[in-house]
Amino acid sequence: MLDDRRSQVLQALVEEYISTGQPVSSRAVLVNSGLNVSSATIRNDLAKLESYGFISQPHTSAGRVPTPQGYRYFVDHCSPARLRSATRVRIESFFTDVHHELSRLLKETSGMLSDISHYPAVVIGPGLGTESVSGVHLVHLGDSVLLAVIVAHSGRVSREIVRLSFDPADQDLARAEALLERCYADASVEDGADAVKQLSTGDISTQVRAIINAVAISLRRSEESTSDIYVGGTSQLAALWEDLAAMSAVLGLIEREAVLRDILESDQAGTAVRIGNELNMDDVDLSVVSTTYEAGERGRGRIGVLGPMRMDYRRTIKIVEEVGDGLADSLGH
Repeated sequence: MLDDRRSQVLQALVEEYISTGQPVSSRAVLVNSGLNVSSATIRNDLAKLESYGFISQPHTSAGRVPTPQGYRYFVDHCSPARLRSATRVRIESFFTDVHHELSRLLKETSGMLSDISHYPAVVIGPGLGTESVSGVHLVHLGDSVLLAVIVAHSGRVSREIVRLSFDPADQDLARAEALLERCYADASVEDGADAVKQLSTGDISTQVRAIINAVAISLRRSEESTSDIYVGGTSQLAALWEDLAAMSAVLGLIEREAVLRDILESDQAGTAVRIGNELNMDDVDLSVVSTTYEAGERGRGRIGVLGPMRMDYRRTIKIVEEVGDGLADSLGH
């Protein structure tokens, strides 16, 4: 933990580097920090911050730049910025005026979030979540492979391939489907899985039990597989990453849905900021700010933006949270 003065020095350096993209001099830190200390004190503090791993000096005669560790300290100790009234009005009016179907709303939200934040934006729709199930159907595709189809009361349909260790008999499939229908009827996917666990094994054959368990596991996966993903603002990439290799690396991530979903998702409910190697990717100049949003009976989704580690975290965190709240209010009605 840094003392108050060195924390202010680091904050001033990070904010100046975010603003200019150039190594920051001790003089600039002194001016921007507002501290009533000497230049020598600032230089000493910068040397200490460098020894702690919060900043680095690209060249001997150059100023300093933040390291991923420095950005992390800054994010953990900064407060979100206050948005301009025009930005807040734009967000509020968007969700007041837009009354589209879910997929179109999420797609347009990704574009709006990118326009306001000036970073590529991602919106992950809710999965089946807490939607109640109206039907579960099993289709034998041949040999040991089944197609499990789950239909929600809202009309959403999820299909999952289920692989067994045996070729099921028709009567076993019919029995398994009937039991699954009983467990999942008017229940959520999670509650249906719990009901499957409670089934008495006395009158259920080993084959039927194996089918039911395999399908229940696949249906739990459907909670994620039914969540659509929308990306807006990829045209911003060239302006954000001047290095062509870095831009190409980020573009490659965006084009791979599974990877994009992985870097945006977080075990942390609410707002999360992941910086550099925290994304489990080596040598990628990337940070992700994301937050969850509640979608009423549809469950929960996630929105976020991608940017270089030099992104404006304070403003971005506030924008992502405001848009997340607006989307939750719109879908919760």
